[in-house]
Amino acid sequence: MSDEISKDGGEGLQWHEGDMPFSTQFGDHFYCRSDGRLECGHVFLAGNGLPERWQASGNFRIGELGFGTGLNFCETWRQWKRNWRPGSSLHFTSFELYPMQAQEIDRALSHWSEIEDERRALVEAWPAEPQGRVEIIADEQTRLTVSIGPALEGVSAESACFDAWFLDGFAPSRNPEMWSPELMQAIHDHTRPGGSFATYAAAGFVRRNLQAAGFAVERRPGFAGKREMLCGLRTMNGTT
Repeated sequence: MSDEISKDGGEGLQWHEGDMPFSTQFGDHFYCRSDGRLECGHVFLAGNGLPERWQASGNFRIGELGFGTGLNFCETWRQWKRNWRPGSSLHFTSFELYPMQAQEIDRALSHWSEIEDERRALVEAWPAEPQGRVEIIADEQTRLTVSIGPALEGVSAESACFDAWFLDGFAPSRNPEMWSPELMQAIHDHTRPGGSFATYAAAGFVRRNLQAAGFAVERRPGFAGKREMLCGLRTMNGTT
C-alpha cells in the first residue's frame, strides 16, 4: 500500500494500491476493494430494480448519500445511456460533505475502462472549487446535481421526491451520522410512494432506522462475499 496523502476540503485522502482512495478521517475506503463498479451494479442498480424500471418513460430521479469519486453516477449514467427510452430523462442528485478535486476523481475512476467516457465528461465539467450546488448537464437526457454540505440539511431542503436512493455513506460504524434516524426519516419523506432504496450496509441499527422511518426493508445477499445488504420500498397506503 502507498501512504501517499493529499488534502481535500479538510479531509485526509490517502491512496492505496495506486488509485484506490481511502479516507483517513473516516478510516474507510470509498468503494469495495474487489470492484467498486460491479458493486454499484449489484447493490445500487439491481437493489433498486434498475435498469428495468427505466422502461417507462418520464423523469426518473435518483438520490445518493455520498458522491465520493462519482463512481456510482458514472456507472449509472453508462447504464442509463444503454437503456433509456425516448421522452425519458434522468436527474441524479448526490449529497456530499467533502467534495473531491477533479484530478482526484480522475485518478480514482481511471481504474475502469468501461466508464472512460463518463469519467472524462465528469472531470471536464467538475468545478475547480466545488461548493453550494454543483449543476452539470451530462447530456440531453441526463443531469447531475451535487449538493455540498451536511446530508441532513441538503436532503431536508429538497423540494422534490426521488424514485430511488443509493445510500452509500462511509461504513455505519465509522460515520453513524450518515445513517441516523433523522436522516433516514428525511430520505423516506423525500421518496415517492413506491420508491426504493438500496445500500451495501446491513448493520442492525441502520435496518431499524429505515424501518422506523416507514420503509419496508428486505435483506439480500451482499456483494463479493458480504453476507447481506439492504433494500426496500416506501410503502403505499400501508402496503408494498
